[in-house]
Amino acid sequence: MQLILIAILTGLTAGLHTSTWGMYKDSPHEGFEWPKYFRSTIISMIYAPLIAIWAGLDVTTANGIFLLWGCTYVGERLTVEVWKSFLRTSDQTKYFIPMQLHVFGKVVESKRDRWIAAFFYVAIIFGIGYGIITMWGHYKEGGVQWNPYLILFILAIGGWISAFGGAWKDAPIEGFETFKFFRSPSIAYFWGWVAANLTDNFLAIGLCSIGFTIATIETYKTFFFPNKPRGKFAGKPILYPEMLTKRKPFVIVYVICWLYVIIAGVLAFTSPHTGLIKW
Repeated sequence: MQLILIAILTGLTAGLHTSTWGMYKDSPHEGFEWPKYFRSTIISMIYAPLIAIWAGLDVTTANGIFLLWGCTYVGERLTVEVWKSFLRTSDQTKYFIPMQLHVFGKVVESKRDRWIAAFFYVAIIFGIGYGIITMWGHYKEGGVQWNPYLILFILAIGGWISAFGGAWKDAPIEGFETFKFFRSPSIAYFWGWVAANLTDNFLAIGLCSIGFTIATIETYKTFFFPNKPRGKFAGKPILYPEMLTKRKPFVIVYVICWLYVIIAGVLAFTSPHTGLIKW
């Protein structure tokens, strides 16, 4: 029971983290609804215990908590983004950059085509995951003799998927930015290195790599430039100006969520630990 409760608490902080930056950047344009705010939180609380059991993470340790937070984060993001991009049908005229699947800015209206695209997208993601697990098996058996930093470059593939996906979605509308393109792969490699110090589980390293990358980039975009509309709302009017004030107390929740996982990471690094990389 203790393991489940700690996993749920970890999922709670990962989910509130996502819920808060999402609300903070979108509420001035879309308003605020409690069910929508807690959507990511609930999904993360459900995922966290399942991921902890599936990945064999010991969440009674700071090491396990840190890794579970990152893995849960990307699991929730993948679920919600697949739903918003491929499965949900909504009015896209309120966005500068459509959230629904689009090709060079033209929204794909056909549900059938979007569902087909969703199938192949998810299949590719799971295929990559299966490949990583297979590679890890060979590594554990001594069949892979590559340099750990080369392995880490492969495991940071989520950063490249994010970079190419972002360029495909945003560049035709707002132009291509070299810094923005390489930002995700660079940050993903760093967080992959952090996770690789704590475990040699290839899949956990890969998931933490992209999970913490999303958390970092969204923090930067949302709270370092709080008055700059997100790309999807660029040039769109602020329909709920009262939210510019009402959203501010939620920053406390956001800071607590960051402190939870940062403290876990510090404790993990300052305690005896082993991983793919010895540092």
